[in-house]
Amino acid sequence: MNLNHRYINNSQGQPEFVILPIAEYEDLIMKASPFDDENAEEWENIPVEASEDGDKLIPNDVVNIMFEQEVSLLAAWRIYRSLSQAEVAKHTGLTQSAISQAERKESKPQKKTREKLAKIYQCKPEQLEL
Repeated sequence: MNLNHRYINNSQGQPEFVILPIAEYEDLIMKASPFDDENAEEWENIPVEASEDGDKLIPNDVVNIMFEQEVSLLAAWRIYRSLSQAEVAKHTGLTQSAISQAERKESKPQKKTREKLAKIYQCKPEQLEL
């Protein structure tokens, strides 16, 4: 990398622009650009190895919902599946109030409740608890 760049200063004498060789500019652009399909051959596939906890993993989208919307894991699963509390209540035979209580962050729903919710959310009951 060439450290002898030319600077263009503003009226106060502060550097405002830099002039650098095209090759350096293109290298910087390449390093700054996100992954795209054109560069796919440069990326290596890394195999995922099964583990004992593999069936307990929580999808990244669910985790993102938890943090971005500051909701519990149960609420994040419901949101991920695009369901309302009323819809979940109807499918489980519980009341909307019971679903709301189960979704509180400090709540620890019973195993039977987690099993009902797991069927609706198309996951395993173990994925509904941290």
